[in-house]
Amino acid sequence: MGKREEVISKLRGVPEGLPSVEEVRAMAAANPNLRCVVCYARISFDGRVKDAHGIEDQHRDMAGDAGKLDWLVVYRYTDNDKSASKESVVRDDFEQLLNDLATGTTPEGYPIHGVMAVNDDRLYRRPSDWERYLKAFTSHEGRVYHDSNGVQDLYAEGFEIKGLVGVAMSLSETRKKQRRSRNSHRSRAVRGQAVAAWRPFGWDDDKVTLRMKEAEAIRKAVHDVIAGASISEITRRWKEAEFITSRGNPFQYQTVKQVLLNARLCGYREIKGELVRDGDDQPIVGEWESIITPKEWFAVTAKIKERGQGSGLPRGGLVHKYLLTGILRCGNVLEDGTVCNSKMIGVKANDWLTYKHAYMCKKTVDGGCNKTYKRGDKTDELIEEFVITKLVEDAASKSQDVPDWDKADALQRAITSRNELERRWQDDEDEDIDDETFFRNLPVWERRIKELRADRAKHEALKAEAEAAQEDIESAWTSKTLTQKRDAIKKVLSAVIAVPGGKGNKAFDPELLKPVPRTSGG
Repeated sequence: MGKREEVISKLRGVPEGLPSVEEVRAMAAANPNLRCVVCYARISFDGRVKDAHGIEDQHRDMAGDAGKLDWLVVYRYTDNDKSASKESVVRDDFEQLLNDLATGTTPEGYPIHGVMAVNDDRLYRRPSDWERYLKAFTSHEGRVYHDSNGVQDLYAEGFEIKGLVGVAMSLSETRKKQRRSRNSHRSRAVRGQAVAAWRPFGWDDDKVTLRMKEAEAIRKAVHDVIAGASISEITRRWKEAEFITSRGNPFQYQTVKQVLLNARLCGYREIKGELVRDGDDQPIVGEWESIITPKEWFAVTAKIKERGQGSGLPRGGLVHKYLLTGILRCGNVLEDGTVCNSKMIGVKANDWLTYKHAYMCKKTVDGGCNKTYKRGDKTDELIEEFVITKLVEDAASKSQDVPDWDKADALQRAITSRNELERRWQDDEDEDIDDETFFRNLPVWERRIKELRADRAKHEALKAEAEAAQEDIESAWTSKTLTQKRDAIKKVLSAVIAVPGGKGNKAFDPELLKPVPRTSGG
């Protein structure tokens, strides 16, 4: 159990040193003025250090107030790091409090004569929660309630309305804060200022200057993903290099993906997945140092999103250990005259051999003949040479640049039309654009602009890939990951037919490997 969880556990349930249920009931019977109360503590955000100090402070203050009033705290409810204004958030201890108030006792059987909270907005922020709480509280007579305003009479006439007014004011203030926060966030974004609460991976604590070792790792990861590497491989590489996130955690698949999708890498600002743009519809460039170019960011974003059916999630396929597993096919002729054609697998070679792995046709329920075996290192070397030669030839024949994007004028016209629509709608003297006309036409232009921007991003990705393809293929091959090499091989070859070499321990014969080039339509 972590330190925070340990603190929360101690602040939940029966306080340490409390007498037994029987003893407390006897104390209450002997002293009619004794009030057995429960305390509720909640905080929306536990802070950056995540040490539960907020709820710890609340329970300490309530214990102090209970002592001054000669009340006995018999149970503590705690919801840490949970909002009370969001319907999607379930507050387990608040729900338990309502159940216990309705039954009249804590889970252990202590009587509940009242409730304490440091403030009423710790208990409720929405009208529905206030109504549920009041109903549960007043289900038994004579209970007491204490918060920052002192002892409150929740049974008093009109208190229900007073509570609703307080909730409405609290909701209004919450929304004002959220709106101010959003406006401030966007204003800072438009000015190109860093708004991240945490140090972004790749930058120093000032969020502006690059942390070079991390930045180089990101730059290499972007180039590798564009060239076909998987995020799983990048994740494994970063773990081996002992990189950690800004919050001190090991990198996982999703956190690596978030880093690579962040427009901050190329200097751009975005809010909720949309680039922040200026009045001329150009992306706002931030004040921090960029790691990659916008063209590279468009390319890596397109690559990641096209995987996992557009979600960027792992595809769940096998991660192969050997280069040609599944690409090699057995060319042994069976007794009936047909070719085996089963996919061959990579296996670890016996320890006494000079090579480390081999490929074989393994007999299974789905086929296989167990007749073909190929030395791994020589086979890999031969096929890699063939593929590199083919890639060099293809790059030479397709070296022409991707043409410039030809829809820039269409995008500008769409933006101009949308802006003109908004201007006329806001112009009190223009009576041709009423609300119905405006809201009917606005989505049309917004959709058109979004489609054109997506097309531009796709084009930028293609351009970046075309430029990357013109690099020195042969020298770049050695730095490719296994997945990248396999992807390149499968783009060039449909398969490699491995013909058996006959019985006995014979020398490796390259003539027994028959690459099957992929046709342009395949």
